Amino acid sequence: MSEVYEGYERQYCELSANLSRKCNSTSLLPDGVEKNAKVNEIKSGLDDCDVLIRKMDLEARSLQPNVKAMFLAKLREYKSDLNKLKREFKRITSGDINQASRVELLEAGMADVHSVSADQRERMTMSVERLNQSGDRIKESRRTMLETEELGVSVLEDLHQQRQTLLHAHNKLHGVDDAIDKSKKVLTSMLRRMTRNKWIIGSVIAALVVAIIFIILFKISHH
Repeated sequence: MSEVYEGYERQYCELSANLSRKCNSTSLLPDGVEKNAKVNEIKSGLDDCDVLIRKMDLEARSLQPNVKAMFLAKLREYKSDLNKLKREFKRITSGDINQASRVELLEAGMADVHSVSADQRERMTMSVERLNQSGDRIKESRRTMLETEELGVSVLEDLHQQRQTLLHAHNKLHGVDDAIDKSKKVLTSMLRRMTRNKWIIGSVIAALVVAIIFIILFKISHH
């Protein structure tokens, strides 16, 4: 959905309805300054309508294919409506139509013109309402998407924090493992020293025992 296109569309519908009313009232005016002023206003309005039609066409063709076809179909209706306004304007400004023929035109066919114009305005209004409803639904979808995105970001942040916590705990465990390894090495070294000391003490004791036995034997042998 294009908010730019919808803006152009609203401007066109308002301007088209205003020009239709001006064409109807201007056709009743006698030739003169007032009528010329109205004719100039209508001509300027038709030029503005042409500009809006071109803008809507460019905007519609730049959209995604799934919505472009719908906008182009509505645009064809607006172009047909604008061509009808131009024909009405041409009849008003034609030099071949005098005041009597204008009155006759009003009496004989203006009711049909009003009916057709009213039908077209009603279709335009319904189209705008449908587009507005579609725009509201898309805005609601966008809001839901943004909320989902925010929730996803929040979840990712929580997961990141949990990951940092786990990494910190892992580092602590790694430090504990290193301390345990160091403790094991110290204990192993102590055990080795204790074992070595036991052998040394045992050897000294054995040497003392041998020396005592030797002394005892020496004394016995000399008596």
